[in-house]
This record gives sequence, structure tokens and C-alpha cells, in this order.
Amino acid sequence: MKKIYLCALILFFVGLYSHVKAQKDPSKTFEFVLGSWEMQMSKSKIVEQWRRGTDKALRGESYRVNPKGDSVLTETLQIRKIGNEVFYCSMVADQNDGKEVCFKLISIKDQIYIFENVAHDFPQRIVYQNLGKNEMLAWIEGELNGKSRKSEFRYKRQ
Repeated sequence: MKKIYLCALILFFVGLYSHVKAQKDPSKTFEFVLGSWEMQMSKSKIVEQWRRGTDKALRGESYRVNPKGDSVLTETLQIRKIGNEVFYCSMVADQNDGKEVCFKLISIKDQIYIFENVAHDFPQRIVYQNLGKNEMLAWIEGELNGKSRKSEFRYKRQ
């Protein structure tokens, strides 16, 4: 029984340490996203590009690219501190009256980073999973019209 308690306590503190570390400097915690990522779709591809800002924030852009190579900016992104918390903030073209929507970092576990905004219509959660140097999985999830929804984005490093 003591071993189980000790293991649980150790896991709790490891998780707490990771969360506290992310709160101090999100640019280091999320540096795995830096660079250019691509997800091939049937008739187009999505490209997500991330760079480090001068203010320790990470800044990203998401594009949809057609087979001819023409691209359209669909979203501007940031991972940054607001007060003492870390947020994933997104501005999507033609949504939310052009205003930024932010999702608070609520969990870090096993290279999975969960951001949440329960007040947002959809999604309520944005999740990134570090799958190593050349792969990253992202997904959005939540409820829409009373039904649970989830969309995955499996990226490869360009």
C-alpha cells in the first residue's frame, strides 16, 4: 500500500512540475511545435508554421494550400502567457467577428498539452501531442449542437 501511495505521489509531483515549468516559459515547453508542419488531405494540404516571438510567445500561422500551390491564410496562432497562465490563442478568418479566442492550458501529461475554453461554441478544447521530432498530432474537440465532435490533424515536419 505504501508503494502505491508513493508512486501516486511521485506522479502527482512530476505532473505538477511540468505544469509549473510551462507557466514560467511557454516558449521552451512548446518548442517542439517550432518549424513548419504539413498535413496532406485528399485535394489540398494544411500547413502550420510556428516561430518564437521576441516576447517568449510562440507565433503560428495555418494555411490551406491547393494542388496548384496557392495558399490561403486560415488562422493566426499564439501560445503565450496572460498573467500567470499559459494560453493558446487563435484568430480564424471570418469567425468570432475577427477577434482572438484564447484557450487556457489545463493539462500536460505524456507529451499531451490540453487547452480549454468551455465558453467557446466549438471547439472547447485544443490539444497538441508531441510524437517526436518529425510528427505531431493536434485535435479539436467539444460539443456542437449537443453532439460530441472531434477533428484530428496529423502533421509531419516539412
